[in-house]
Amino acid sequence: MGSENILYSIIIAIYISNRIMFKVFSINHQFEHFNLKFYHNIFMKSENKSSRIRSTTVLFVSRNNKIAMAGDGQVTLGETVIKGNARKIRRIFNDEVLVGFAGATADAFSLLSKFETKLEQYQGQLERAAIELSKDWRTDKYLRHLEALLIVADKNLAFLISGKGDVISSDEGLLSVGSGSMFALAAARALIKHTELSAKEIAVESLKIASEICIYTNSDIVIEEI
Repeated sequence: MGSENILYSIIIAIYISNRIMFKVFSINHQFEHFNLKFYHNIFMKSENKSSRIRSTTVLFVSRNNKIAMAGDGQVTLGETVIKGNARKIRRIFNDEVLVGFAGATADAFSLLSKFETKLEQYQGQLERAAIELSKDWRTDKYLRHLEALLIVADKNLAFLISGKGDVISSDEGLLSVGSGSMFALAAARALIKHTELSAKEIAVESLKIASEICIYTNSDIVIEEI
């Protein structure tokens, strides 16, 4: 009888010990899982976010039958400047149309190529090409993931195109995109209202002001005029 009690006690002790070890293991496992998840959320996601190449700022100005588009040269990878003299302004369609872009650089070039195709398809009709690109951008399963903004302009029309289906015409002869766009736009509005500067001069001066405020914009300015 005594040996049976001892054996029973040993079995109970082993059972309790196993339960305690299992609980400790579970707690440790959950804690490690939490640590890994926390690390992924804080570091990996921020790494993915910061690893995107972005470029800004672009300003369009129309005045006295002249149009000008200016862009700074800075390209930013996360918090690091990797290029200071990038060209974000292009002449296309026999130099009759100006295109400027801001956002993820590779995405912007893909959209630029797509817009040029649309422009040729519709024989230089800027508004039609802009609307058709916006439709494709919003509905195509590949294009809808591209993160960029475009400004397109010819002598008569100018539009800001986004991936949400927006085709926005210029207000007061001004359009801007990019992280420094609001600074450049505010400066351009003041210069149009209070000076007699040309479209090209306003675009350059406004970008210079934006570069002094926005850390993602520099003073290496490319300007195109029609």
